[in-house]
Amino acid sequence: MAGLGLGLLFVAIWASAFTAIKGVVPEWPALWGLAARFACVAPILLAVAAWRRAVWPGRADAWRLAAMGVFGSALYLAGAWKASTVLPSGLVALLSSTAPLFVALGEVAVLRQRVPPLAWAGLGLGWLGVAVLGAGRGLGGVGAAEVWGLGLALGGALSQAAGILAFVPARRRIDPWTANAAQTTVAALTLLLLAGLAEPALPPAPSPTLVLSLLYGVLVVGIGGYALYFVMLERLPPATAAALQLLAPPLAGVFGWALLGERLAPGDLAGGAVTLAGLALLFRARR
Repeated sequence: MAGLGLGLLFVAIWASAFTAIKGVVPEWPALWGLAARFACVAPILLAVAAWRRAVWPGRADAWRLAAMGVFGSALYLAGAWKASTVLPSGLVALLSSTAPLFVALGEVAVLRQRVPPLAWAGLGLGWLGVAVLGAGRGLGGVGAAEVWGLGLALGGALSQAAGILAFVPARRRIDPWTANAAQTTVAALTLLLLAGLAEPALPPAPSPTLVLSLLYGVLVVGIGGYALYFVMLERLPPATAAALQLLAPPLAGVFGWALLGERLAPGDLAGGAVTLAGLALLFRARR
């Protein structure tokens, strides 16, 4: 029960991360806000790795960690943060959760792995949900900015899948804290470069709301959330851990409604339910 409680706490923290973005993007450009968060988290994780006397990976795995930092963290969250400027936080959380669908497709197309029929059913159902969501937005008179936001969130999920596929062969050879510290540092450098290129004007002085949102993202999500994630993976079966993560998008929608007054369209709710059902089938097939 203790492991399950920690898993539920992790899901709540992960879901709230999308709500916390809304405390930053109204004032600061999204990439600068995200870069600031990673730049604050990286030194803390590096200090933890040094305290643990972590063994750093060899050259053969270094590029995999770098790919995870660039694609699995930096570009993935850059898409989510940019999308959050025009879309509700619950919808961004849902679109970001489609990364396992891209991972499964990558395993078939790139790694040539066999996919069981139940997994194919989950993939089909998951993408059907995304199509329902997109169709619902289209019928509701979606604007160009929202279309761009949908594409950014899905592109971020695709990027995360690419990072995961690159990192998977090395995951059992690298200490989790070492991996997290290294990929976070790479992500911080990548985001600072992207922010300087795409948003050259430096952000203004932060308000108290922005500072609190960044602190929450650094301490609660960036440090506490990942620590809980590692504990959850140790104490819970993989299938249970994966199923718990499916609670994050609907919980992010609840947080957005309760704290920010956001509303999701009926098509968003219908498409989200179908997508989450597809993800549940996919995780069940992998178990």
